[in-house]
Amino acid sequence: MGRPGVGPYEASEARMLTPRQQMILGLVIRQYVAQARPVSSRAVVEAYNLPFSPATVRNEMARLEELGYLTHPHTSAGRVPTDLGYRYFVQRLLGETALSPAEERMIRHQFYQAQREMGQWLRLAASTLARTVRTVSLVTAPRAEQARFRHLELISTRGRLVLLILVLQGGTVQQQMLTLAEPLSQDRLSQTAQRLNDLCADKTIAEIEAQARNLPTLEAEVCDLVLEIMRDVESRAIPEVYRDGLTEVLQEPEFTESESAQKLLRLLEEESLLAEVLNEALSPSADGVQVLIGGEGRWEALSHCSMVLARYGIPGTITGALGVLGPTRMRYGRAISAVRYIADLMTDLVYELFV
Repeated sequence: MGRPGVGPYEASEARMLTPRQQMILGLVIRQYVAQARPVSSRAVVEAYNLPFSPATVRNEMARLEELGYLTHPHTSAGRVPTDLGYRYFVQRLLGETALSPAEERMIRHQFYQAQREMGQWLRLAASTLARTVRTVSLVTAPRAEQARFRHLELISTRGRLVLLILVLQGGTVQQQMLTLAEPLSQDRLSQTAQRLNDLCADKTIAEIEAQARNLPTLEAEVCDLVLEIMRDVESRAIPEVYRDGLTEVLQEPEFTESESAQKLLRLLEEESLLAEVLNEALSPSADGVQVLIGGEGRWEALSHCSMVLARYGIPGTITGALGVLGPTRMRYGRAISAVRYIADLMTDLVYELFV
């Protein structure tokens, strides 16, 4: 599927790294991700048995710091990656990644053992992602990119009251009471519903409006309510989000302090922010897995976090999003592999359910 999409950096900066600097940057990042403490030149030489002296590596690390790829805490002689360093690593040094065949088989088996019910798939995707990557997982329910009519039922209750049940493409079910001008038999209501089903099947709001001119009074009244419900569904900007893995991520060193943990909790509670990030990072033009590092200078609440995201479903018809959220010191290769694989599984299941 190619390299994951990641926040931009200047191509001129990328070309300034020599092959040796690229290798050392990659090793520093891998060492820091594994140990969560600043990395010294001696530690790199010893851990990877490099054919260079610690002094040579130290000089290269100093150059990488000048270029903005590394920094060092004032209390330590070791260095840690910057957001720019992580971006370079993901885009140019990580290479193609994949889960092991055994892990893929296990995950696939879990999904196909589950019942064919979307809620169960979403919970399973969230728990599997969280367990595999050891981060917080985020999975949104699939939704139609445009509200599209699927099926209508009209059920007589008492007197002039009728229960309208509207099913949209993607499985969204809406119910609403309708008060008629006069009581009607169930047969008459069923005939009306069938005529509207024939007229509106698979159509969007605009298409139904174009078809619904000059309808008889009852059909027009029901159609107006159907369109009102569909507009309301389209206007809901925040999809339902399934989450898992908070306990695991709070054990990471970055979130052991109460203040940083509280920031993470507030972030996860801000559904409008999560919806904004998901919508922009996973626009229809986005291809494959997207990696957001440190909020990309746009989302302050994500300044100490990274997200790995992917869209799943049927492009242009019904899609959802899934991904992981954790510290910038993330195992990006594993995160990208898991997100990509589970997104592909979810896409297969959406096709199976809705096509």
